[in-house]
Amino acid sequence: MQMFRNRKTRSLAYQVAFLVILALVVFGAVHEASRKLAAQGMTSGFDFLYKSTGFRIGFSLVPFDPFESYLQMLWVGIANTIFLGILSIILANIVGLVIASFRISSNGVLNDIGTLYIETFRNVPLILQALFWYAALTHLPPTKQAYSLFDAIFLSARGMFVPSLNVGGQWFAAVALAFLLGLSVLAWFSMSRRFRRVKNRGALQFVMAGLTLAAMVGILAYAREPGSDIFSVPELRGLNFRGGITIPPELSALAIATAIYGGAYIAEVIRAGFQSVGKGQVEAARALGLSSWHVFSRVHLPLAIRAVLPTLINQYVWLFKATTLGIVVGFADFFSVISVSINQSGQTLELIAILMAGFLIMNNTLSFVLNRVNKAIALKGTQLRT
Repeated sequence: MQMFRNRKTRSLAYQVAFLVILALVVFGAVHEASRKLAAQGMTSGFDFLYKSTGFRIGFSLVPFDPFESYLQMLWVGIANTIFLGILSIILANIVGLVIASFRISSNGVLNDIGTLYIETFRNVPLILQALFWYAALTHLPPTKQAYSLFDAIFLSARGMFVPSLNVGGQWFAAVALAFLLGLSVLAWFSMSRRFRRVKNRGALQFVMAGLTLAAMVGILAYAREPGSDIFSVPELRGLNFRGGITIPPELSALAIATAIYGGAYIAEVIRAGFQSVGKGQVEAARALGLSSWHVFSRVHLPLAIRAVLPTLINQYVWLFKATTLGIVVGFADFFSVISVSINQSGQTLELIAILMAGFLIMNNTLSFVLNRVNKAIALKGTQLRT
């Protein structure tokens, strides 16, 4: 008993005991559920993932047909969720930055517009906004009377038709991956403290951007069909458009709703960041002769983002989880395909476990990446003094 007088030993023993009890509870629950399912003639396990689904999915970034397996359908849902989540974060950031700029503006009209926007959209539930935008988009004119922009972009009740790269799906993904990889490396090189004293830093950034562009052009040149155009432009043929990419109204409605709703919260966070920047730093920048734009982009905005990034990370994770509302408008996100799979296969426990594990991995990955960014750009020591 002498060893239990040590605080560290007691803490370790308590933790081990808690984990053992938790493992026993989980094991007992799984065993009881398996016994109940067996008594009703239902099988458990993950073998159903390799069976054919037998139904179609409206929007998919991953190739899918009704003869594909449940496993492939889950990959479709994960890809759609990641795409919608990243798109929502980008759009909400843009909206939030604009509205935050209105809120701190000395112009009374802009300030009132920002206040009205935030007070309106923060107090309307996201699900109602998604349903509103879905209803609005599905009541647009039919394809033959679609709204046109430069005869290249068309908007109708069937969705938005936009030009796309004239390459296969896998090559399009390769171009997107090259762009994201180059952008990530460039952002890391620009923001990380370890590269701040590198000579000819601007020239190296230019070289990185050039290499990224060259890689994208090289992939396009290799993947493009000989004699074909680089871009595929939508054209009306019969009752529908051919060519380009179709953005369904379900995706558009969710992206607009999450951008507007999330942007209202992000605007208040960024506004708080702007107000946290010391007036002395802004006045010093003006005293050096910097223009209003350079004061905003080089001093005010970077310091504000550094101050509020931890709070913004929470908003980004929340926006990512808000993609589960896709089921209310029929968008095939991860939660939606899990729900359909449960109805079709009856494997409730297994699919709920996959859903929980999937969102746990995606959200923790997002948090890890953004926390690394926060650590890379954080100001330390005397740099924090105002």
